[in-house]
Amino acid sequence: MRDIELYQMLLGLTPPWEVSAVNIAPASADRPLGEIAVEVAWRSQIPLVCPSCGQGVARYDSRPRRWRHLNTMQWKTFITADVPRVNCPTCGVKQVRVAWAEDASRFTELFEAFAVQVLKAVRSKVQAQGLTALSWDQVDRIMERAVARGLDRRSLEGLRYVGLDEKSFGKGHDYVSVLHDVVERRVLDVVPERTREATDTLWATVPEAQRQGLKAVAMDMWEPYLEATREAAPQALIVHDKFHAARELNKAVDLVRRKEHRELKAQGEETLTKTRYLWLKNPKHFTERQRSHFAALQLDTLKVGRAWAIKEAFAPFWNYHYTGSARKFFDRWYFWATHSRLLPIIQAAKTLKRHLPGLLAYTKHRITNAVAEGTNGKIQLLKANARGYRNFAQYRISILFHCGGLDLYPSGCAL
Repeated sequence: MRDIELYQMLLGLTPPWEVSAVNIAPASADRPLGEIAVEVAWRSQIPLVCPSCGQGVARYDSRPRRWRHLNTMQWKTFITADVPRVNCPTCGVKQVRVAWAEDASRFTELFEAFAVQVLKAVRSKVQAQGLTALSWDQVDRIMERAVARGLDRRSLEGLRYVGLDEKSFGKGHDYVSVLHDVVERRVLDVVPERTREATDTLWATVPEAQRQGLKAVAMDMWEPYLEATREAAPQALIVHDKFHAARELNKAVDLVRRKEHRELKAQGEETLTKTRYLWLKNPKHFTERQRSHFAALQLDTLKVGRAWAIKEAFAPFWNYHYTGSARKFFDRWYFWATHSRLLPIIQAAKTLKRHLPGLLAYTKHRITNAVAEGTNGKIQLLKANARGYRNFAQYRISILFHCGGLDLYPSGCAL
């Protein structure tokens, strides 16, 4: 009886559940590890209750169930039980809840907690398979259950600042839209595509009460994002930060460089050969070699040099804390940019002008999508480690599991 008493104590079972037997199956050719099956039985005359409504009901029948548990030494361990079912006049036939596992799970709570810990620590599901001795589908299911559990528990009370950004999913122009909490640095949800309909769906994942409490939303200048946000959270200020403006200006500088490079090459000059990243990189981050190369370029005689100077001159805009002062600065810079006779720069300046309210909003709410940029790097690493994802649903689950800041563990089982 010692093995029964041992597992009764290890499992922490209390009436009406008791360990009735412990069966040991040694390792064999088709079973590299030995297995232990701990039989648990219902040993009580306590009246059964419906797990849904709590009404006292009579026993209907029982069904055999099996759950994977934490290993005993190197031996795989399972719990087996004939679980009673009740026939509730209100809810129908229901299986009573067991003390060691969540409903509809094939794993004990302790094993699921262990598997979640492994998934958080390793780089891919394949590695988790090796450490847990589970199949791919079993690992996938545990991750899905953990995310569903975390989303059910998640509180969005006090949500004030969020960011909306895009992330590539597949090849080409295949994107997903990501909504993240700027303050708590967590992903709130992900939807495929970046259309107006997709963005509406993404906003619908945030309860209306929390949407109405938002103060500001950081995003780029993508029109579907703007339209959906104005409808979902009309009171929130839309903020375009330095990352979005820099992207527009860098693109313009690169277009000027490309055109001028073609013109110079046609004349037999290689002045701009292999200089692309010099014009796009922050001078503060130049290496000594890059600094010397850049200094040797005759900036005042190059069109791209003028474009670069206009781009760099916009940087002080982000230091203003008063909207009026920021507007005056922008007006002066805008006059210079639109009189530069550099078409890409003129177009970029007009784009910023159209979205000036969002740029000026940065003086009131100094939020950025820097959190999103950091999260994007982590998401990219997840995608690389997984060698891509078979479908969007798996991609979303993986993002929320690793970047959602969720409470993933079964109740009382955080390791």
